[in-house]
Amino acid sequence: MSGGGPSAPGRFADYFVICGLDTETGLEPDELSGENFEQTPLRRTFKSKVLARYPENVEWNPFDQDAVGMLCMPKGLAFKTQADCREPQFHSFIITREDGSRTFGFSLTFFEEVTSKQICSAMQTLYHMHNAEYDILHTPPTNDKESCSSTGDCNGTSVSKLQRFNSYDISRDTLYVSKCICLITPMSFMKACKKVLEQLHQAVTSPQPPPLPLESYIYNILYEVPLPPAGRSLKFSGVYGPIICQRPSTSELPLFDFPVKEVFELLGVENVVQLFTCALLEFQILLYSQHYQRLMTVAETITALMFPFQWQHVYVPILPASLLHFLDAPVPYLMGLHSNGLDDRSKLELPQEANLCFVDVDNHFIELPEDLPQFPNKLEFIQEISEILMAFGIPPEGNLHCSESASKMKSLRACDLVSDKRNGNIAGSPLNSYELLKENETIARLQALVKRTGVSLEKLEVREETSSKKDLKIQCDEEEFKIYQLNIQIREVFANRFTQMFADYEVFVIQPSQDKESWFTNREQMQNFDKASFLSDQPEPYLPFLSRFLETQMFASFIDNKIMCHDDDDKDPVLRVFDSRVDKIRLLNVRTPTLRTSMYQKCTTIDEAEKSIELRLAKIDHTAVHPHLLDMKIGQGKYELGFFPKLQSDVLSTGPASNKWTKRNAPAQWRRKDRQKQHTEHLRLDNDQREKYIQEARNLGSTIRQPKLSNLSPSVIAQTNWKFVEGLLKECRNKTKRMLVEKMGREAVELGHGEVNITGVEENTLIASLCDLLERIWSHGLQVKQGKSALWSHLLHYLENRQRRTTSGSFSTSGILLDSERRKSDTSPAMSPLRISLIQDMRHIQNISEIKTDVGKARAWVRLSMEKKLLSRHLKQLLSDHELTKKLYKRYAFLRCDDEKEQFLYHLLSFNAVDYFCFTNVFTTILIPYHILIVPSKKLGGSMFTANPWICISGELGETGVLQIPRNILEMTFECQNLGKLTTVQIGHDNSGLYAKWLVEYVMVRNEITGHTYKFPCGRWLGKGMDDGSLERILVGELLTSHTEADERQCRTPPLQQSPSMIRRFVTISPNNKPKLNTGQIQEAIGEAVNGIVKHFHKPEKERGSLTLLLCGESGLVSALEQVFQHGFKSPRLFKNVFIWDFLEKAQTYYETLEQNEMVPEENWQTRARNFCRFMTAINNTPRNIGKDGKFQMLVCLGARDHLLHHWIALLADCPITAQMYEEIALIKDHTLVNSLIRVLQTLQEFNITLEASLVKGIDI
Repeated sequence: MSGGGPSAPGRFADYFVICGLDTETGLEPDELSGENFEQTPLRRTFKSKVLARYPENVEWNPFDQDAVGMLCMPKGLAFKTQADCREPQFHSFIITREDGSRTFGFSLTFFEEVTSKQICSAMQTLYHMHNAEYDILHTPPTNDKESCSSTGDCNGTSVSKLQRFNSYDISRDTLYVSKCICLITPMSFMKACKKVLEQLHQAVTSPQPPPLPLESYIYNILYEVPLPPAGRSLKFSGVYGPIICQRPSTSELPLFDFPVKEVFELLGVENVVQLFTCALLEFQILLYSQHYQRLMTVAETITALMFPFQWQHVYVPILPASLLHFLDAPVPYLMGLHSNGLDDRSKLELPQEANLCFVDVDNHFIELPEDLPQFPNKLEFIQEISEILMAFGIPPEGNLHCSESASKMKSLRACDLVSDKRNGNIAGSPLNSYELLKENETIARLQALVKRTGVSLEKLEVREETSSKKDLKIQCDEEEFKIYQLNIQIREVFANRFTQMFADYEVFVIQPSQDKESWFTNREQMQNFDKASFLSDQPEPYLPFLSRFLETQMFASFIDNKIMCHDDDDKDPVLRVFDSRVDKIRLLNVRTPTLRTSMYQKCTTIDEAEKSIELRLAKIDHTAVHPHLLDMKIGQGKYELGFFPKLQSDVLSTGPASNKWTKRNAPAQWRRKDRQKQHTEHLRLDNDQREKYIQEARNLGSTIRQPKLSNLSPSVIAQTNWKFVEGLLKECRNKTKRMLVEKMGREAVELGHGEVNITGVEENTLIASLCDLLERIWSHGLQVKQGKSALWSHLLHYLENRQRRTTSGSFSTSGILLDSERRKSDTSPAMSPLRISLIQDMRHIQNISEIKTDVGKARAWVRLSMEKKLLSRHLKQLLSDHELTKKLYKRYAFLRCDDEKEQFLYHLLSFNAVDYFCFTNVFTTILIPYHILIVPSKKLGGSMFTANPWICISGELGETGVLQIPRNILEMTFECQNLGKLTTVQIGHDNSGLYAKWLVEYVMVRNEITGHTYKFPCGRWLGKGMDDGSLERILVGELLTSHTEADERQCRTPPLQQSPSMIRRFVTISPNNKPKLNTGQIQEAIGEAVNGIVKHFHKPEKERGSLTLLLCGESGLVSALEQVFQHGFKSPRLFKNVFIWDFLEKAQTYYETLEQNEMVPEENWQTRARNFCRFMTAINNTPRNIGKDGKFQMLVCLGARDHLLHHWIALLADCPITAQMYEEIALIKDHTLVNSLIRVLQTLQEFNITLEASLVKGIDI
């Protein structure tokens, strides 16, 4: 974005500024910089002032005195003596205005001798005071002379010497103070500005005076050098030589003038890609270096490589010392923090690290947030970048010698490299580095790579020749051209990743149906991109990254821009470039958009991009007016060697009356060609409406884009924090709403409304982002940070407090029993309820050895609380300890704003409306205690039971195997690896003893960590000669709703009568006095059962429920078919039960005798009969003691699995046995009904039904 408003003339620079020591006001300590008075006076910082600026003000870019002062000299004034190193330092900075537009600053800081006697004596006085204090505080001093002579690096010296080192003696030492000259420009031509400033400084320090007074050069750069128009290059004169800058055209990647090379040298490819991934996912990023320019280079490079996306949050590449409190901003940020080179990382107190990416730029080191997803095709991507770097002679693992602490690194190499892979693969030769980069790649790949890098090295030599031939042509020096080349190559490779990944993003943009105004007012409720469909098209490995990236603010803004700029004319330039690239890719890959592959497509646009830069540099489009003598008073413009002169403000404060560069008088050939370009690039912003929209869109995501750079009064800080609090609350509201819509959407689907739209990956993404939000809330306004997770640290404090109180006896109950339990109307035995206890839940998490870090523990605790529907309640309890909250948090913290806190808990409460399994499904390998309760019938002598019972529990993730139950014990707890959601229980006994008959009403199983309770109804006998003679049964369970809900329901329906088929399972009822359903009801039951199975298979795999429940549950397929066969079944003699299985066995005998007599009607029919008999025999021969109804269930399940049910129904309908055993009105004798039944069952043919092991144990067909 260019910084200017609509009336900005195209001038290269807006202001020239000088900052430094104001001798009038003298030495003012800079308290805000936070330096302590322990420091020697030379090491302290003092306030710097803006001493002069030219011109005074320009209306299109009002001068921001505070911001410029802070950023030109972020640490204030520095003093040195002749003993110190006084090299000039260049750095650039950015001023982001409230509305998100930017201005760029470039400053050169150098040291001048202090001529003012008052300042020198003030410094001497400070030293006397410091020494006196020091002597009182510390040991008697050593000889003063000795300690002074030991100037040198202070790292080695002991503290006491350090305090004495660098002292100042007015009679012996010369005092120097920092001063800075600075250009403020609308566009970031970093290289050009650096040259301008360096040449100005050189003019002051070189023995020969410059050809013209300094004013001439400064006037020239302010008023006579234009901004090069898009796609053009410009040459203008510095004090000692020509300066060239070039600007990309509107169809190229936007202007970017920082050396990418430096970032890769400092960090190494691996680290750059990881940092890039963090930035794309909008983590908090903190860069740390002792060079302001490095902070700026890394920040600008990372954000430039994001093209076409733009960083939407707080962006302060250089954080002035006085704004350090911004580090606890609970929003995503990208900030740069200056290190003084002495303190190491461990001394740095950062308010929150749960989702922080910390980059120690000087030490080649990066600390990543936990569970950072991989960037898609990361290895191939790294390889492609590495090949380019090697062609330019840059090792992919970075250049260690360019970081200060190469010596530190050496010691680090040996010990840390083994344990820590994050240290940007340090290694000798490029090849080694590759081994580190691709530890998991095969040797074959390595060899291929060597060949390939060989190729690129040859290419490098070719390049050398071609560029030297062209030397006459290219106007800038070789080095500079190389930087341009490398920059564009790397940027093209990065941009190509997005054009490939989002090649058909337009298909998924949801265009608003209403007009733009109303669209904007409802913007937050609107979905602007069909995320689910987009993700379903993507290769599986991309999903963890993409599902999170689609939730970011930068992606939302990008799509908003796309919706806003529907027609090509007013398209955002960035968007226009991106869309044209996407179109090209579409033409190249004429593949159907749905067939996505994870094939890596290398970048093909490099040569073209290089060409256009080369052309601009070979033929300079324009040369600016040369600096010339100005109309100055005689005798002025003189200067003293080594001092930057006081410039004549009258000459510099206004430009020429008719500026040759106002657009009106521009030369004709420029005017014509560039009118369109200028139009598209600047005037596009005239449209106030549109600007307003885009602005609003930007502000939707974060309430604060930029801290106000001014000397912060407490009220400003309070106001900022208030904005943060409001922002957090809004974010919480949006997140909970989004998660609920996704979840409810899904459950509504199960009821048959709407379409499914959330995948397991997506649910995990949403929960992870909720965890991030909670961490940000808990780290806002912390007094003292402990551990990386603020939430877990608060929980631990709470735990400690409780334990103290419990030991002192003032507080007894750690958990709350749900009182609803005591109101139960029925007296049937139930499990003693689980305590609701925040502390117990913490202990569960602490006992999971797989979770190692605090952040991990906090996340697991949040997941567990979500699954138990206790998140809001637990947090409320945690925050009800007001003393603790006061002790841990500052007054302005979110957690101490009562109204907001209440609303926040209320939003979280809404999660209780839906069922999450976000703990059970994620921690699949942990041990979980399960509690079992078996409820036998009280009426029929359960106590006399003599056999030894056993039980086996199965779930989606595994089964327990057979557990023996001690006799007469009906409740027990055992531990086993997480079974997932429970599906079936097999229960049986060994038929020993005198009374081996057992009537079980139901079995309950509870997961003791998550509290999920499953009920497995039975209501049948287990015993030979009782009921259907079964010694074991397979029971299908359902999850019970939480106690409070269940309680309200119990008053309405008597227990155990939820559906008609339950009653059969009751004791004294024999099958023939069961309530008769009519044929219509039976058909409906079959239809619903089959429909349930069909729907099950239409859901994405990760979301399917239990198939067993649909087959064998209350209204499953088995019970529906049972109804079919019982309809019109002739009632036998009194006291003799006849089961469906008896009928099936008779039919089997009939077919087998037919076979023997070889009276076979037709072949088709014959195979069906054979199949039927084979299955019947196999089930009858199973070693398991299942009864007749159990066998029927097994037959139906196997028939469904092998798609044979409809054949068998046809077979049985024609069987003469049916005529004997069924009355005339029976459904099975009605041909039209049987045909429709067969058609319904045929729909199951297309599905691949896999049966749970417990259903078909002991049968191998």
